[in-house]
Amino acid sequence: MSETIGIIGVGVMGSAIATRFLERGRTVHLRDMDPQKLAPLVARGAIAMESVAALTQASDVIITSLNTAEIVEAVLFGADGIAAAAKPGQLFIDMSSIDPKATATLAARLERETGMAYVDAPLSGGAPAALAGRLTLMMGGSPEAVERAKAVLADVAANMTHMGPCGAGQTTKLINQVLCACNFLAVAEATRLALDGGVDAARIPQALAGGRADSRILQEFMGKMAAFDLTPTGRIDNMLKDLEAVQRYAMALRTPMPLTGLVTDLHRMMVAAGIGPQDSAAYMKLFDFGTRAA
Repeated sequence: MSETIGIIGVGVMGSAIATRFLERGRTVHLRDMDPQKLAPLVARGAIAMESVAALTQASDVIITSLNTAEIVEAVLFGADGIAAAAKPGQLFIDMSSIDPKATATLAARLERETGMAYVDAPLSGGAPAALAGRLTLMMGGSPEAVERAKAVLADVAANMTHMGPCGAGQTTKLINQVLCACNFLAVAEATRLALDGGVDAARIPQALAGGRADSRILQEFMGKMAAFDLTPTGRIDNMLKDLEAVQRYAMALRTPMPLTGLVTDLHRMMVAAGIGPQDSAAYMKLFDFGTRAA
């Protein structure tokens, strides 16, 4: 695979994705508003670009990892954006987690104005999975565009599923976030009970492995939560963003989601308490605000 890759947005996830591509010998162009985020990747061989347009001109495939649909829209259609510099045959892959309806609208506009194919490929697994090449991707787009995206993303992902037209990947990601958020809080609550009850919480994942209570979140995070290890793998405030998107989507469909509503409010409490930028292991602080600093 000789296609050059441009990545816009190198936060926790974008940086991990870029690192994995570089380790696999890919040519990677980068753009981020914070130059400090670029420096470690440039040291690994990435090429920092002075603008989104310059990155677009230098890349065959452009990948975004951004926070909101508004930011994705600005990157696509701003004065110095992707659409202004697009070339025939390029592929755009949005790995952000944004609104499904906004995704469908952006995809139709990009194709209409530039002919560029659009694939939404939100992810699950976090930075550790990206670095290991085992992300799970939920993909929306035309069959042809998705197949090309799969070939590009095979370096970072082990499970890639085409869910339907543009926006279908984002809808599936909302469902993923419902399941993850509820599970994170359940594991944190169980960890707190184990600690209070004098049980070695770090041994519980092994004890429950293969049973009905087992999950990847249990295996990856109970020990981390028990040790209050806040090494970054994801942010609580990003989860809240996704849960609020779930609520808007569900309200439009008139889908009742009482458990998700409670979990969303608990996330709002944590963000209000100042731990929104912290790792998912900081869910433990929900049960211990009084004795541990935010």
